Amino acid sequence: MRLLGRILSGLMLVSVVGAVVADDFVAPRGPGGKPDLNGVWQVFNRANYDIQTHAARASLAMVEGDLGPIPAPSIVAIGSLGSVPGGLGVVVGDEIPYNEQGLAKKQANQAAWLTSDPEVKCYLPGIPRANYMPYPFQMLHSESAIFFSYEYAGAVRNIHLTDPGEAPIDSWMGQSYGYWEGDTLVIEVTGQNDRTWFDRAGNHHSDVMQVTERYTRTSDYTMDYHVTIEDAKTFTAPWQMQMTLYRRVGADAQLQQFKCVEFVEELMYGSLRKGTGQGAK
Repeated sequence: MRLLGRILSGLMLVSVVGAVVADDFVAPRGPGGKPDLNGVWQVFNRANYDIQTHAARASLAMVEGDLGPIPAPSIVAIGSLGSVPGGLGVVVGDEIPYNEQGLAKKQANQAAWLTSDPEVKCYLPGIPRANYMPYPFQMLHSESAIFFSYEYAGAVRNIHLTDPGEAPIDSWMGQSYGYWEGDTLVIEVTGQNDRTWFDRAGNHHSDVMQVTERYTRTSDYTMDYHVTIEDAKTFTAPWQMQMTLYRRVGADAQLQQFKCVEFVEELMYGSLRKGTGQGAK
């Protein structure tokens, strides 16, 4: 009887899960009759460490010592907190088609990760990285406006609902133009500068990168996030990422404040203090 009970419980669980993520799921309607994407969303993957499939490893930050490359002292000091947990990749096909120069720059970025990653310096993360950092973000939309608010560094972006043309200037978060294709919200992002990375593994892009995002509700608590990257300066062909966003529920479904600029002043400007480093007099 116990075995029969377990089998029935398992079948009920499969049935419930199937009902939640069924192919015929119809997203609840929001403003203007479009799918309701309002809410606080977050990933539960390891893409911010490395967008490709990777095993757990020590940090990629290295310095040259008498015995060859060794972990940077500041990484050694914090032990496992400086390590990278294993993760499934979010790159479709798990290959990034770098050209020769792009691959060389990625490898240089890896070697200098600890002092070069824009995240370490609290710079705005750019798109798509802002959406898969280990912090929640909030989507707010009405019939006339779509707005994203990110916990990390207080980043935000307004989505143009009519084509604004070419971005007047490059910026950290770029210019976003959004429109609906059926029940999918499509956002084209252009005008990003070349200073953001895709992850802590040094994956990068140039200032001509174009990003096309696709947001599709798949259940009451999940949304498919699909990204196409085009950048002829860095890659030999367009490539894609895909992952699941999860809707936060409960009392903690809200953004906290993480304006991290004050935490990086010593890293970025400590050497200029009077009496130390290059700023010594």
